[in-house]
Amino acid sequence: MTQRHNPLRTLNAHGQSIWYDNIHRAMLSSGELGRMIAEDDLRGITSNPSIFDKAVTGGREYDDALRRMLRQDPNQTSRELFFALAIEDIGAAADLLQPVYVATGGVDGMVSLEVSPDLAYDTEGTIREARALHARLDRPNVMIKVPATRAGLPAVEQLTAAGINVNVTLLFAIDRYREVAEAFLLGLEQRLARGQQVEMIASVASFFVSRVDAALDPLLANKRPELQGKLAIANAKLAYQAFKDLFGSGRFAALAKAGARPQRLLWASTSSKNPVYRDVLYVEELIGPQTVNTMPPATYEAFRDHGVVAATLEREMDSARAQLAALPALGIDLRAVTGRLEAEGVQAFARAFTNLLADIEAKAADLAVAA
Repeated sequence: MTQRHNPLRTLNAHGQSIWYDNIHRAMLSSGELGRMIAEDDLRGITSNPSIFDKAVTGGREYDDALRRMLRQDPNQTSRELFFALAIEDIGAAADLLQPVYVATGGVDGMVSLEVSPDLAYDTEGTIREARALHARLDRPNVMIKVPATRAGLPAVEQLTAAGINVNVTLLFAIDRYREVAEAFLLGLEQRLARGQQVEMIASVASFFVSRVDAALDPLLANKRPELQGKLAIANAKLAYQAFKDLFGSGRFAALAKAGARPQRLLWASTSSKNPVYRDVLYVEELIGPQTVNTMPPATYEAFRDHGVVAATLEREMDSARAQLAALPALGIDLRAVTGRLEAEGVQAFARAFTNLLADIEAKAADLAVAA
């Protein structure tokens, strides 16, 4: 496919940056990531514990690195080994994306590494680990991912105030999104009050999409089946309206005057969980300026092949509002559903992290015996 006919590249003309929700060592060493940057205009990478679990335990590509690390210090814990591996990958990806960071003036070219999921309800632990990871990576185009739990909000504020780029993840509810944006604004305001620069601080709020439909569709099946596959998009569209209100305000204008940039909404969980739906549904319906879409591999390839690009994010807003407004009469509490999704998201990442650490421990033991 020529660059001219690549829908991924066209998205950037609509103000939406494309990031890739995947990372593994082979894509860095083989030149795959470099090709994606050159051919697809890829502008960032996101990772999470589930992605690293598959990458590290799915084959033998990390064995040599583990051997090297164990030779350096055979007493490292599985957690220490994981972060050593992850930091190598994240750092290498950030170096490959550094020209994108420069070319976009620090808006894109970002690579995200998440704090340990078992810290999701520990504010101080999150802050400590985020600071440590930021210092170890020591690159301007790295974001530290922090979950959008209640305990994560003050961490977002303090890390932003410290000048650390934050990717706030596991967002499902518009109300919580507003709280995340508030934390970001408070962090910027603290810096400004101390006379510190705010120009190059980047942040995204990762708003999860398809999981909302996966949760709501079964509840709608016998009530309003025509709403199935629509509410996640409606929820995201209204979050974008909240974004425009928050970052179009006089309050943000004062920060923007000092060089601050808005915290962009990032669409996450954009694969179609229901095979009946179009495989690029959650990309095509959420295209608009000052947004990011991070796509898992299958969705990325599908959109490159047959994605249709149009400015859709603010289409049919009245319908979106009406669809969400219909839920209470159906006995569906969206706030309860999104709260459950947040808790389940934290649990899923924690399970993946626990599995990852156990697998690294077993792999390290095998390598030690083989040596």
